[in-house]
Amino acid sequence: MIEIREATKSQAAEIARLIMTAMTDDCCLYFCGDGYGLEDFRRMMTMLVEREDSQYSYRNTLVAMDGDMVVGISVSYDGGRLHELRCAFIEATKEYIGKDHSGMDDETQAGEQYLDSLAVLPDYRRQGIARKLLLATKERANRLGLPCVGLLVDKDNPVGEALYTSVGFHYVNDNQWGGHPMKHLIL
Repeated sequence: MIEIREATKSQAAEIARLIMTAMTDDCCLYFCGDGYGLEDFRRMMTMLVEREDSQYSYRNTLVAMDGDMVVGISVSYDGGRLHELRCAFIEATKEYIGKDHSGMDDETQAGEQYLDSLAVLPDYRRQGIARKLLLATKERANRLGLPCVGLLVDKDNPVGEALYTSVGFHYVNDNQWGGHPMKHLIL
């Protein structure tokens, strides 16, 4: 039986791997400077998940558990805190992957619980786990007094978009993130 619960710091490595799954290897490499690769990015993401002041913090993460194993994640935070939470990422990219991302465009804004990353391990897909994580994220937004959950979905990801719209997300506008054209959806 799959259980959705708050993440713990000790799950950082598993969470980081799933965040990278959500981002895709191409996107992760887009963030890396010359001479840096996916292993460098993974080390950086694990450190960011372990922190409490990062957008990728375990404190911002819900995990889907099959016994003691993390099989899915939902990382979300108050969009109004993006700049504050992104500082850790900007500092870490300079140190761990040799690139300055201080000029990144905003991917969210105040007034929404921003769903930064959603991923489920391949062997656990198509079992309703992503849907449970999405609904739990909406419950988290409600508890925090935020009126909606917002996310960006790659325009080249119709399967992901179909999942989101099946839960009730709808299109708001176009956006750009990680070198990819995206759609901004809200629930």
